[in-house]
Amino acid sequence: MAYVSPTLNLLITVVKKATNALNRDFSEIERLQSSIKGYQNFVIAAYEKVEKNLRFEFNKMKPDLQISKELLANPQGNYLLVSPIDGVENFSRGISYFSTTAALLDANNNVLAAVVYNPAIDEMYFAEKGNGAFKEGFRSIERLRVTANKDLEKSFVLTSSHAARFSEATFVRSFGSVALEMAYLAAGKADVVVRAENSVAGLAAGMILVKEAGGYVFEINQKDIKSEDLKKVLAGRSVLAVNGALSKKVYDLVNP
Repeated sequence: MAYVSPTLNLLITVVKKATNALNRDFSEIERLQSSIKGYQNFVIAAYEKVEKNLRFEFNKMKPDLQISKELLANPQGNYLLVSPIDGVENFSRGISYFSTTAALLDANNNVLAAVVYNPAIDEMYFAEKGNGAFKEGFRSIERLRVTANKDLEKSFVLTSSHAARFSEATFVRSFGSVALEMAYLAAGKADVVVRAENSVAGLAAGMILVKEAGGYVFEINQKDIKSEDLKKVLAGRSVLAVNGALSKKVYDLVNP
């Protein structure tokens, strides 16, 4: 049984409370799609409701923490970076692949802890710096590890921006939520994630999951992979995440 720290317990508890009504809203989407204006307004209202709930619940339990959807230039200590619905396009079409995320960052924009939760299927991923990455299973908490796959031709690649370069891979997909895609990489369900123009909050949450599961995180266009620059990834909002065995092959493919 994994130890869940007070910090992670706070994030898990608040995110679950804040998304209580989201499943009900999600079930209404298909019915509303016959009215373009109606469903678009409904999606906006659902997004704003989750954001309001996140702020209310966090302020109630931890009133000293700033809450933002974007990186803060000069935060006064630790703060929370939240994404009410990461993968909102999927949500708006009745596709159950979206997440609500919350990441705790320090004053230097280092990610300390995060949760990624898909309320549509009650799937919770969480990680804390130095303590590993985990998934809340049916009966227990499961430790996450990236794959040890060395063969790019047998890889499962999640990308929305470089699909043509992975024609040799067995599966190439784009699921539409950077946070969940990186959670799947951390859980060994995928081998590679390459995405540009991401939600910074979803990216921050997914990034710590990959790192704590033994994976590597790079900015897509960085000049080499001798070291990671996680702050550059957040600033640029583009990411190449991969297991160690495939890192050089993927880097060379994306940066010919």
